[in-house]
Amino acid sequence: MKDDTVSAVVLAAGEGRRLEPLTSRRPKPMVPIANRPILEHVVSAIADAGIDRIVLVVGYQQERIRNHFGDGDDWGVNIEYVEQEKQLGTAHAVLQAEEAVSDPFLVLNGDRLVDSSLVQRVRSEIEANDGPVMAVTRTDHASDYGVVTVSNNQVTELTEKPPEPVASELINAGVYGFQASIFDAIRSTSTDRGELAITTTLKGVAAQKPIRAVRYRGLWLDVSHLWDLLDVNAAVIDDGSSSRKDRAIATDTAIGSDVTIGSNATVGGSTAIGDNVTVESNAVISNSVIFADAVIETGAVVHDAIIAENATVGANATIGGGSTTIVVEDEVHTDIDLGGVVGDNVTIGSGAIVKPGTVLGDGATVDHGVTVDGRIESDAIVRRG
Repeated sequence: MKDDTVSAVVLAAGEGRRLEPLTSRRPKPMVPIANRPILEHVVSAIADAGIDRIVLVVGYQQERIRNHFGDGDDWGVNIEYVEQEKQLGTAHAVLQAEEAVSDPFLVLNGDRLVDSSLVQRVRSEIEANDGPVMAVTRTDHASDYGVVTVSNNQVTELTEKPPEPVASELINAGVYGFQASIFDAIRSTSTDRGELAITTTLKGVAAQKPIRAVRYRGLWLDVSHLWDLLDVNAAVIDDGSSSRKDRAIATDTAIGSDVTIGSNATVGGSTAIGDNVTVESNAVISNSVIFADAVIETGAVVHDAIIAENATVGANATIGGGSTTIVVEDEVHTDIDLGGVVGDNVTIGSGAIVKPGTVLGDGATVDHGVTVDGRIESDAIVRRG
């Protein structure tokens, strides 16, 4: 139902295939950062910006999102849901919210972390002036995103993932302010492909009216690849956030509820340990993300790793961390610090060794004493010999 308040539309329908196996059972926005889903960080930023009406565009594994957020009361906001039945791009996702929003409204990506101050600035800009607004920020990896050129605080050029070298370090930050006219602009945008990006629509809009740029230098974190999860988790965890005053637990950790940490276990910095996790005696964990209900058995070593829900790392098993080369969608990424990714319900046997960059699909089993490397399919059994 439309009303006169500014709403925020959050795009949370995508699958996030590059994050498999973590997205095999949950949508990308529900992958945890510092023990909170990525989307929860986004919702909190919107609420902190004084916006109390949020429309979540959901699709893939949407029950996980609906069950977690409900009506939004726990965050002091009113959350409504619209469904994008087929993931046909960000512009198509925005279009699904047409009947749920008034003029003007904001649009944010549900898998990108920003500070509430940016949400406030974009809101103020779109309330004060007609026409679209786009937040822009700087990054050292501009070619991975939509590169923008800005002149006189207006976006004059927008190129999606251009080849190196790029002419600008400014990128589209993924926070927009729109009037209702954007819906007609989306409908009039043609595309030769099955998906339609909002940036494609904005290129056409820019030819007719200026797109105002809101420059931003604050918190901007994106999880595009599995290893990004470790970097973003480390950035979000505040020093001293641990509720435990234990010499064996670093201060820059996030420890969930009902966590059991055994004697002489060590939890190093930049580590998040989810609810109901068991870390047995003499285990060592650092720079890792441990999802809820996982078990790290006696003497296991876990560095630079992501351990998903209900997974078990056996006694004296080693995920040693270190630099590696990883191929994602035919693109080679070198010098990546990723000890390994362990999917939901995986069992790693005692004394097993997980080589850097290994990805174990959901339900896989690694036998005792086995050394495993590469990408292992879901439900596979890796035995000696």
